[in-house]
Amino acid sequence: MRPAPDPVPGRVPVRVGRVSGVWRPRSVAVLLAGCAVLVLAMAVNIGRGEFPISIGEVLAVLTGGGEASQQFIVLELRLPRSLTGALVGAALGVSGAILQAIARNPLASPDIIGITAGAGAAAVTVIVLGGSFGAIGGLGSAVGLPLAALLGGLLTAGAIYGLAWRKGIQGFRLVLVGIGINAILFATINWLLVVAQVYEAARAQVWLNGSLNARGWEHVVPVGIALAVLVPAALVLAHLLGGLQFGDDTAQGLGIRVDAGRTALLLVAVGLAAVATASAGPIAFVALVAPQIAQRLVGAARPPIAASLVLGAALTVVADLIARTAFGGTELPVGVVTAVLGAPYLLYLLARQGREARA
Repeated sequence: MRPAPDPVPGRVPVRVGRVSGVWRPRSVAVLLAGCAVLVLAMAVNIGRGEFPISIGEVLAVLTGGGEASQQFIVLELRLPRSLTGALVGAALGVSGAILQAIARNPLASPDIIGITAGAGAAAVTVIVLGGSFGAIGGLGSAVGLPLAALLGGLLTAGAIYGLAWRKGIQGFRLVLVGIGINAILFATINWLLVVAQVYEAARAQVWLNGSLNARGWEHVVPVGIALAVLVPAALVLAHLLGGLQFGDDTAQGLGIRVDAGRTALLLVAVGLAAVATASAGPIAFVALVAPQIAQRLVGAARPPIAASLVLGAALTVVADLIARTAFGGTELPVGVVTAVLGAPYLLYLLARQGREARA
């Protein structure tokens, strides 16, 4: 393995035989720092509760040590919640990075353009019908809810893509169409809450706020499997995002099958967003904020997938820690905290987009 000179600052070309690649020290540093923040946040979050456990003791349990009582509290009661939050945040971070790169617009995240709302509308429909028809009541929680969220996200993404297509995809048009679809879906959700029985409406409302409360290993497994399948697919397809940044004509000139590549990337992004929504409800703004922070920290031309994954996970766990501990005995849904943290950043992005449009 030998490095070669490269005129582009911040990267070091590396060649091993006939295989060549690029080593980016800044990207690696951001990944390592993000992983450290994630581990620390998870350790603090797991340690807080009626039976407090220190960070050192939490790490000891996670590495196979600790007392039997601590092992039960950490591994059975608290770790699934933090791990679900980390996996959901990672899925949302990757989904947002892909959509923002495809649309070439920082506002194109699944919660802004309606994909999360589509998954949520389908899931709320299952919750409401689950109370009306006993035959599917058990199915709604075990299989029907995640499956409905996935199908709802895919159908919504297909509708947005079809309405936004005009001999190609323009980022601003995609965002505008998505915002319109988002409004329609939220109206549908509100109507479902009105016609639902009181118990089902309350259950759906809690789920719609995005909560990690009472999460167990049964919630960790589905989103973990989705990440294990879809994140490698996203990394394999990541090279297409660079070409798509230049527009369809240029991408085709570079030999990229634009429609097939964009469709594959869109399916990966929608699948991740839908599974994350099914696991913890619609957690707002993580998919919007994490890729933008990652892009600025790495100094890349588009949101990086790996850094967005790590920062999305860290952001969700930190938000859950704030939701659990910042208000005394009152525990807020994690989606409320991410909305409070992310809304000012959305306003900043809108203002910056307006200035760039006038320039």
